[in-house]
Amino acid sequence: MSGALVIGGRALDAQATWLVDQRGARWLRYAAAVYALAWAVHTGDHLRRGVGVVSTEVLLVGSTVAVLQLGAVAAVFARWRWAPLVAVAIGFPDAVGIAAVHLLPHWSAFSDAFPGSHGTGVTTFSWFAAILEIVGALAFGLAGLYAWRQARIAEGSA
Repeated sequence: MSGALVIGGRALDAQATWLVDQRGARWLRYAAAVYALAWAVHTGDHLRRGVGVVSTEVLLVGSTVAVLQLGAVAAVFARWRWAPLVAVAIGFPDAVGIAAVHLLPHWSAFSDAFPGSHGTGVTTFSWFAAILEIVGALAFGLAGLYAWRQARIAEGSA
């Protein structure tokens, strides 16, 4: 264990260098928690509206992305060495995807457009939930980018 890094009495894999920068690790954990909460709020709104108001494509893509989102959040709390890059890889595309699916006017089977929606249960809360998750996804991606960059700096100075 001579090359192991010890933080808080816990030996870490030398590859988990993102944990060396306490500030970056803390921000990534906070962003992961906010992202998970925002995901729950947005998912709750979808459940309130009912799955029958979205296309099969939106339902399948949303369900698949949900597994990836929760896996990315879990990677952060498990202190997985690749967690910051996973946050970047999931956070930024998710923010763009949610915006495209919900905030743009209807454009394809992958659209659950809020503008001009009728009979789909879209309320002010729906807008809030979608925008909250977009902000959470952006924060998650940014925190991941920051933690990853700080880890690269730490590796360079070691």
